[in-house]
Parts: sequence; structure tokens; C-alpha cells
Amino acid sequence: MDLSLKRILVIKQSSLGDVIHSLPLIHAIKRHYPSSYVGWVIQKNLTSLLQSDPNIDEIITIDIPSTSEPNATRGAYFGALFATFRTLKNLRKKFVHNPYDVVLDLHASFRSGLVGFMNPKSYRVGFADAKELNTFFQTKLVHASADKSHAVDKILNFAPLFDVKVEKSDFTLFIGSEALNEARKFMNQNSVSPGDRIVYANPASRWATKFWNTRAWVELSDRLMSQLGVQVIFGGGKSDRPYIDEIVASMNKKPMIAAGCLSPIGSAALIEASDLYVGVDSGPMHIASFVGTPVVALFGPTDPAKVGPYGRKNIVIKIDELTCLGCRKSDCSNRICMEGISAGRVFDEISRIKKWIPRGA
Repeated sequence: MDLSLKRILVIKQSSLGDVIHSLPLIHAIKRHYPSSYVGWVIQKNLTSLLQSDPNIDEIITIDIPSTSEPNATRGAYFGALFATFRTLKNLRKKFVHNPYDVVLDLHASFRSGLVGFMNPKSYRVGFADAKELNTFFQTKLVHASADKSHAVDKILNFAPLFDVKVEKSDFTLFIGSEALNEARKFMNQNSVSPGDRIVYANPASRWATKFWNTRAWVELSDRLMSQLGVQVIFGGGKSDRPYIDEIVASMNKKPMIAAGCLSPIGSAALIEASDLYVGVDSGPMHIASFVGTPVVALFGPTDPAKVGPYGRKNIVIKIDELTCLGCRKSDCSNRICMEGISAGRVFDEISRIKKWIPRGA
């Protein structure tokens, strides 16, 4: 299918990692069809991820409260329902006056199907294995290859439909000058010197089962700072601060805390400026792999073959002998998959992949 001069609507409204996974396909499409016009439907809190991307011509912002957060209340579901109706109404009005030719539903949910359906008379493409009745809304269904289990590779199954070949350069996150200045300001305020080595640590996730434990984070961070002489920066969102504060309170050395201080793209700039990312399965992990920062990731309830850091140079740490790995449980009374990973093992892995000598030495 030729996309020259076509208006293409991308639906991948959340979450952070899923948005990152979708970028290579869109970059490849725009590179092959520079005359196309690409619009992207995305949640308000994630718009900064796309603002500096020259391949995105229009960012269509929506604001629907999440119901997948662990602390979501009953009110959140009613709020999301009303916000969904309001959003669909506004999108319908927008698309009727200025419709898109092709809709790429990369989110594969009932809600994303409805969003695409608001665009009249379009050619809508979605996944054949999508759930929540999403396939009902699609014109064309894409079947995922059996040998492509990673989320990124699954999305790239859309590429042959448009005669597009994805290149290495498509695997990137565009970070603009505003985000770079945001990261530099944070580092200057925290007295980070040009020769300092930085480890960006991300200890939190939406699933409680993905968490490591405070004791291990304390030991690892103290050893990184005292034995390797690196600066540790704890990243994450504002809601992660209580957990991070608990870790920091027990440390012998005081790290920096960026959680809740930067925008998503500002955090991406800080991750790009770091020498290493270490953390659990979460969105920032995927940012690190796309901006070229080496990743050491801790996995338990999720399968790194499907959602791990993309690329061969990254390190995944898990307890292979456990039969329950990749259970995808967001709640579990026995967290041996994560609790069984020792701080010493993670430290040793980090020590092996970096010499940790000062820059310029």
C-alpha cells in the first residue's frame, strides 16, 4: 500500500514504554513516504516524547484518567468513562472536518478501536490477535510472526503492508534542546561535574510484583557510589518519591533524586546523559535502550523476550531456575523472582561492563 501524500493517524496513546516501542515503525514510514502526514493520538502526560520528533506532523492530545494504576479508585473508572465519551465526541468532530486516510491502531484495545472508528471512511489497520473486540473496528488485520515475540518486533509486522523496511536509524527517540536544557539544569543544580560517571536508577513500576526491595537498592547504590565512585540518580514519577525516599533514608551516601522533577522527555535527556541505566521493568528502561544508554534490567513477573530492553548489548538479570518466571501477575504473595536477586549479583554485572574511570582521564 502506497502511503505517499496520505494522512496517517497513529493510535498509541499510552503507556510510556509502548509509545517508545512504536517509534521505529513510524520513523520508517515517514522516511519512505516523506510526503505523508502523520498524526498521533497520545495521552497528555506523554506528549513531550513526541514534540521534538520531525516525523510527527500533528500531536493529538487526549486526557483520559488511567484505570490500570494499582491505586485506582472506583471514581477513576467513572472519570475515565466520562472522559472517554467527551474525547470521542471531540475527535469525531475533528476528524469529520479533517479526516485521515489510514489509521494504524497500535494500541489494540476497545478504546483505541473506538478512537479509530471516529475517523470516518478510513482504512483502519490493527492486530489480528487484539482483544476487547478491537478487531471489529479494523479494515485490515496484521498477523504477528511467530518468531517475533518482542513488542517492538510485533509492531514492525505492520511494515511489509506498506512496503517499508526498518533501519537502525529508525530506533531512536528525538530529544530537543528544551529537554537537554532541562536535564542540564537538574545536573547543575545537583553539582554534577563534566567528568562524573552517572548511573540512572529506576526502582519503581506500576506493578508491585516488579519491585525489587529497599534493602537491595540501598546496598547496590552505596556500593556503586563508594566502590565505583559514580553518581547515582534515582528517577521515576512523583508518585514514586515515597518509595525512593525510603531507600535514600537508609543509604550511607546520598544520591540525587530526579523523580517527579523532570518531564518525560527531560528524564529521557537525563537518561541519555547517563553512563548506565539500572532498574526494573518500566518505561524508562525502554527509553534507555533507544537513546543508547547501556541497560541492566531486573526481571521477574514479565518476560524479557517480549518486553525486555531492546538490543543485544543490554543485560537482563533474572532467576532462570524458577518455573513461575513471566507469570504476568501484578499481585503475588511470594515474590521470590525479584527478592531472590542479590545486590551483589547486580553490582558484579555492572562492574564487568564498565571500567568506570573518570572521563578525560
